[in-house]
Amino acid sequence: MPLPASRDITLIGAGLVGALLATLLAQRGFRVTVFERRPDPRVHGFLGGRSINLALAERGWHGLRVAGLTDAIAPIAVMMRGRRIHDAAGNTQLQRYGRDDSEVIWSVSRGQLNCTLLTAAQKAGATIHFGQRLEQIDWTGSRLQLHDDRDGCVRWHDAGVLLGTDGAGSALRQAMQATTDLGERLDSLGHGYKELEIPPLQQLPDAALTPALREAKARGEGFAMDPNALHIWPRGNYMCIALPNAEGSFTVTLFLPGTPINDGPAFSTLDTREAVQAFFARDFADAVPLMPDYLDDFTRNPTGLLATLYLERWHLDGRALLLGDAAHAIVPFHGQGMNCGFEDAVELADLLATDRGDTADVFAEFQRRRKPNSDAIAAMALDNYVEMRDRVDDPEYLLMRELERVLAARHPQRYLPRYSIVTFTRLPYAFARTRGEQQAQLLRELVRGKASLGEIDLAAADAAVAALAPLPAH
Repeated sequence: MPLPASRDITLIGAGLVGALLATLLAQRGFRVTVFERRPDPRVHGFLGGRSINLALAERGWHGLRVAGLTDAIAPIAVMMRGRRIHDAAGNTQLQRYGRDDSEVIWSVSRGQLNCTLLTAAQKAGATIHFGQRLEQIDWTGSRLQLHDDRDGCVRWHDAGVLLGTDGAGSALRQAMQATTDLGERLDSLGHGYKELEIPPLQQLPDAALTPALREAKARGEGFAMDPNALHIWPRGNYMCIALPNAEGSFTVTLFLPGTPINDGPAFSTLDTREAVQAFFARDFADAVPLMPDYLDDFTRNPTGLLATLYLERWHLDGRALLLGDAAHAIVPFHGQGMNCGFEDAVELADLLATDRGDTADVFAEFQRRRKPNSDAIAAMALDNYVEMRDRVDDPEYLLMRELERVLAARHPQRYLPRYSIVTFTRLPYAFARTRGEQQAQLLRELVRGKASLGEIDLAAADAAVAALAPLPAH
């Protein structure tokens, strides 16, 4: 199917990836129409969907730079230098993400970011229709049947080129799957999540605060904890994390098995307020005074599911293509779901703008370029969950990270930590995974049986790094 001369493109879904893609395509001269199931969040508030804070890294910033949106996003992003680890005794330690403040990630509210991107898409010329639910597709003529949730009317729309950016529960994917086997597989993690909140310091009662925090509150400070870190309470098979928001609050997320592992806690066992209270008092005692409403939040907020979506096929010849979470939803533990989706958007916008051949070929080329990378970040996100909940306070892990920093400083052309490749460069995810496995094996061998950096043979370490291929330019 050739690219229509009218350059008409229809998007299903106006979430983060859909709104950025609509902006990029409209800026390139396409006539873009977007249908979104939810009401306009700028009018009705951010409803539905996940509200876990997002970690904006280099890949995501690149997409925003291409669209000319960095100045619009910067005011709602909070810098995070590293992971601040909270042990069971309430002690904390900062583990930096990079070498210095030039290598950081940014916490941003999903709702605020989505609203900003929607405004940008409309400003670029995209037309967005809210409250529109995709009901069926006439694939012969690429016509969509949409139900308007505002007035109950059913309308038809000629789609032109059809792109699915409607998330992990994609209605477009279901319609495509009914026509062609996409090879869909959903791997559940067996863990869920629940969102809680630490309010701004000024909203916390003095009685709940330590003397130091009462003094900070009196000085007018806004945050109850270090605002420039991703806070982690690692507890083996489960953990809490907290990401800062620009107005002074933290979005707290509890990740926990659905059912008990080795008689440990699970969502299924936290079935009373008393059980929840005892669990938090035992495992997250330093956070409890900062979360005055955590029991109500725990009861009121839904338990989200965590799973990885794999598809063997992302497109239906040249008629429809899936991208972002609709094609490759991943668990959030590397903070790369949105960043990966933004990479998708830039890649596809460039392909559509420069290729005048068959749309099916464009879609196939897009999948060829992106699928190995989405598979790689899906695997690394699962790895990172184990690391965050179970290894960040392990002595061997800490020694490996210490050695890694030394090697990266001594051999900048050959050694870069996997986290840095993923987060601070735009080298392909597939490269990051392969190189990361090579480097991890090297580190394991060098630290085996060692208790400190002083015991490691740095000459042998230098020789091992010298055997690695030079890093690509980044």
